[in-house]
Amino acid sequence: MSDGIWFQDNSSTHPIEPKYDKMKLDTIDEVKYILDGIHKMLEEKNKAYGDSALNPLRLFSRVDAVESLCVRIDDKINRIKSSGITRDTEDSVEDLIGYLVLLQIARKRKGA
Repeated sequence: MSDGIWFQDNSSTHPIEPKYDKMKLDTIDEVKYILDGIHKMLEEKNKAYGDSALNPLRLFSRVDAVESLCVRIDDKINRIKSSGITRDTEDSVEDLIGYLVLLQIARKRKGA
């Protein structure tokens, strides 16, 4: 998949396939399709790497989950900015969406 603490598995296929390009979907159906893929990706990552994004090990860093996710989001944005949105960075865009969802969860848990 892509870089990051719990995004280092390159062996599996990406959960969001471009199959829907061939389908005629209205906008809301397409949104549901994309979000379902993000949900599946986050579920797979959580199973593979545990809940490390929201409950980090804190072996080297002592920052909370919100700050840690913000760093990961910055890294993803920088990668996309540096490379542009191409087939090679498509997984970074999907990872970014996943990180933003996790950030929302972490902020709510923190009471922010």
